[in-house]
Amino acid sequence: MCASLLDMNQYNPEEMVAWDHHYVWHPFTQMKSWCENEETLVIARGEGCELIDIQGRRYLDGISALWVNVHGYDHPEINAAMHEQIDRLPHSTLLGQANVPSILLAKKLAEITPAGLEKVFFSDNGSTAVEVALKIAYQCRQQEGQTQRSKFLSFGDAYHGDTIGSVSVGGIGLFHAVYHPLLFERIEIPYPAEHKTCDDACLQPLREVFEKHGSELAAVIIEPLVQGASGMRLAPIGYLRELRALCDKHDVLLICDEVATGFGKTGTLFACEQEKVSPDLMCLAKGLTGGVLPVAATLATQRIYDAFYDEYASKKTFFHGHSFTGNPIGCAAALASIQILEREKMMEAMPGRIERLTKRLQAIASLKHVSEVRQRGFMVGIELMQNPANGEPYPYETRMGHRVIEEARKRGVIIRPLGDIVVLMPALAMTEEQLDRLVDVARESIVAATES
Repeated sequence: MCASLLDMNQYNPEEMVAWDHHYVWHPFTQMKSWCENEETLVIARGEGCELIDIQGRRYLDGISALWVNVHGYDHPEINAAMHEQIDRLPHSTLLGQANVPSILLAKKLAEITPAGLEKVFFSDNGSTAVEVALKIAYQCRQQEGQTQRSKFLSFGDAYHGDTIGSVSVGGIGLFHAVYHPLLFERIEIPYPAEHKTCDDACLQPLREVFEKHGSELAAVIIEPLVQGASGMRLAPIGYLRELRALCDKHDVLLICDEVATGFGKTGTLFACEQEKVSPDLMCLAKGLTGGVLPVAATLATQRIYDAFYDEYASKKTFFHGHSFTGNPIGCAAALASIQILEREKMMEAMPGRIERLTKRLQAIASLKHVSEVRQRGFMVGIELMQNPANGEPYPYETRMGHRVIEEARKRGVIIRPLGDIVVLMPALAMTEEQLDRLVDVARESIVAATES
């Protein structure tokens, strides 16, 4: 019998790195720098909250596999659910038929998300979840007869994904500027990250844009409570609630992009719960399956669904989908992940764990080259500056954030920067001892990189 192509005993680490450099184009990566790096990290296995590379070295995963992992790697219950589903039905399209796991997951999501979100449209990642939400919102307003409502309001420095629609409502120039000629027009307002309180000064720009453009807006899209990819920028408490009120006043749909914030990362299952806000559309991905398989969902209200519900000849169908929509294995993994969250009462334990993390982060906040530590729940951004006193950043080419993650890797911990903002995003399953180690190594690595 031929050996499996995945049998690592057939390969040596050097050729694996060489093949990676030759064949694989990595996301958000300058490949010249990548290919010139002799210390390429190639992961072979995962156990608990640790990753193991092809040479057998172990690393604590401090970013939960880019913010997706909830229960750690190789969780037996999630694995068992997937194996059971593979044996029963690995895939079946949702075009023209249904499948059991997608039905059960849609029902469960409607039960655990904020009130009113009753209809679930499946896709495969955060970008497509947002793309679906934008198209639904636009088509909904057109089919309601409000054809003047054709624009979207979004926030400066927002990140909603990398498809053309999601890029159109994004606001990070470094990622999006080159695609500007391809994008649709949107209205932008600054994210209120510089405000510590949700007072009149904070809300005035928001109120003004609704007074000026409210009648032409189809929807507004926001990352609730935290802007992730822009560096863990925190909105003041109460801002999301006021945004909901303005949407209600001006009949504008509210889209909450909970791709990054969903499934416990801010301290509640969904970030918008903290302000008792129910959006009209909610985008979920990342932690939906516990970080095991690519499944996403866009949830909508009955009102939105009704704008599409008509006779066949009306042509009001939502003409969108893909081959793997509602994949049974992915839906089975998501159901198992949610069951673990509920059975183990993981959200009830979060306040004490968040408090512990907050206290440990104080040792980082006092470092010479740390200008700010931003935290909401398990989402942490540590901003580095050459001179925090006068706001002087490090030169772009210095890559100080990258230097920090290299130091952390030497110490057996994986973290990732957003420019010169070091991000920590532990899995919910990480033990208190592992949380302590993560923060300690981050501190040591910042000192080693900035003071060398």
